[in-house]
Amino acid sequence: MSESHSIHNKSIALAESAQALSHTLSVDWRLLPYDIQTNRAHVAGLKRCGTLSAAIADSITQSLDRLMNDYRAGNLTHEGCSDEDVHSYVERRVIADIGDNGKRMHTGKSRNDQVMTDSRLYLKDHIQAIGSELQAVLRALGELAEQHTRTIFPGFTHFQPAQPIVFAHHVMAYMTMLQRDYDRLMQCYDRTDCCPLGAGAIAGTNYPIDREWVATQLGFSRVSTNSMDAVADRDFMIEFVSVSAIVMGHISRLCEEIVLWASPLIGFIHVGDAFTTGSSLMPQKRNPDIAELIRGKSARVLGHSVTMHHLVKALPLTYNRDLQEDKPPIYDTVDTVWQSLAALADMIPTITVQQAAIQAAVTVGHL
Repeated sequence: MSESHSIHNKSIALAESAQALSHTLSVDWRLLPYDIQTNRAHVAGLKRCGTLSAAIADSITQSLDRLMNDYRAGNLTHEGCSDEDVHSYVERRVIADIGDNGKRMHTGKSRNDQVMTDSRLYLKDHIQAIGSELQAVLRALGELAEQHTRTIFPGFTHFQPAQPIVFAHHVMAYMTMLQRDYDRLMQCYDRTDCCPLGAGAIAGTNYPIDREWVATQLGFSRVSTNSMDAVADRDFMIEFVSVSAIVMGHISRLCEEIVLWASPLIGFIHVGDAFTTGSSLMPQKRNPDIAELIRGKSARVLGHSVTMHHLVKALPLTYNRDLQEDKPPIYDTVDTVWQSLAALADMIPTITVQQAAIQAAVTVGHL
């Protein structure tokens, strides 16, 4: 194939079906503020090293600031945009704002190291948010346990009455599980807190840059040590969805017990009306729908964990387009875990223990 023929082929637009399959702007739109942040720090680094003049760097930075202000004001939308992804959207907007100097924003970086920097910034923020909700659940459980340090409760094995315990001890078993989850989440945060910017597409860049300085500007504690691994690594994502699957498994077990205990057949607890619903045919019922939904959503997060493991299991180094599929499982896991923990933290304080039913239960068998 001649060089001219090759260049001509590169100018041919993708088929509509190929664009529909490959364009991701609507998916990675939530990375927009992080993409602006990454570009801003990168440009500042280029200015510091003399790769960009102060005038050009300042012009790009001011344009990025205007774009961020529009984002925060709710004035941006991806509807009707034909950009391939969030990176091309930001670049197009800056070029439209300040002209061809906007293209200099991309000097010395690739979308490969940029998207990983954006993703790590995004996940750092949301790991902290999920950790806060996990702590809220722990506080709610702790307050429930404190109320029942002397409430005799039937302990079960095989869901058969086994030995008498106090209700606080049962509740604190879940606190112990969730504290482990919190510890795992913070360990995941530490491994996410590593800046890949500067890795380029695969082998770094020949422009003078200061990776450590830029990483500090972005709030990272360190930089990646291998450029190939930096753009291919999805371990921190896999770890996050795996930890999230364990979290959801634990709160699913708790919600299963809430569903059982709230049944009139057992009647150990009463769940507040704000977290139960009536049946369409029998409105007098009090269905523990929120606990059931959390229990069901655990399967969803477990599925995302499996997806992430399968996504990378046979990929050669470094970047492959398969990795574009890492974002939907991560985003849905973030949303699902955060919403589930928030609802659980609000539901637990509405639980009231039904002493009469419990006292009757501890007389069954040989308790």
